[in-house]
Amino acid sequence: MKQLRKDDISVIIPALNEEEPIADVVRGCLATGLPREVIVVDNGSTDRTAERAREAGARVVEAPRGYGNACAAGVRALSPDCEIVVFLDGDGSDCPELMKRLVQPILDGTHDFVIGSRTRGERERGSMNAQQVFAGYFAGWLIRPLYGVKYTDMCPFRAIRRPALEKLAMKEPTYGWNLEMQMRAARARLRIFEVPVNHRCRTGGESKVSGTMRGTFIAGTRILATFLRVAAGR
Repeated sequence: MKQLRKDDISVIIPALNEEEPIADVVRGCLATGLPREVIVVDNGSTDRTAERAREAGARVVEAPRGYGNACAAGVRALSPDCEIVVFLDGDGSDCPELMKRLVQPILDGTHDFVIGSRTRGERERGSMNAQQVFAGYFAGWLIRPLYGVKYTDMCPFRAIRRPALEKLAMKEPTYGWNLEMQMRAARARLRIFEVPVNHRCRTGGESKVSGTMRGTFIAGTRILATFLRVAAGR
């Protein structure tokens, strides 16, 4: 296995109308001194998300609507030298200053996929609603009998070895992307580690999932469909 270094790390941030928080998120990632690049994927924004991301030092690429589409576009845009991929959201709720917690087990060669758990970390009041907490535990409860891996969250803040990610052959174009990755990683018997991470209230923009009943319903439907599809081996 190749000896991994800090400058083998790239960050992917899907973003849709995150004009207010995106610059601080990018700067927060770069301030860790870990990533060689930060890629912001503009997922069809109608505001200045892309402009502000570039000003903060990110490389910006575009993708059609859909969270999974944005993540996949970010993966396609990675530098050829990237060996570790970090994903986090662009709304300011994830804590990039905790990135080392995710990448260190991969750098040490002990794990392939490290996922943050907001439910096990410190959460700012109001940063997650009851449905989000329940969904993370419920998904983990469903996955464990299938693959023997225990998850407590579907947190977007995660790190994975690039060769391992490419072997997963991700397909989901929507909100089910995170769950699909966790299921495929477990099925592929990657070395998986879940670490507590802190979580804040979003610092700008509107939630596309938990902010409305419609968004919650659509995301929940896509996540359930993803679970059934991947569990069926598709």
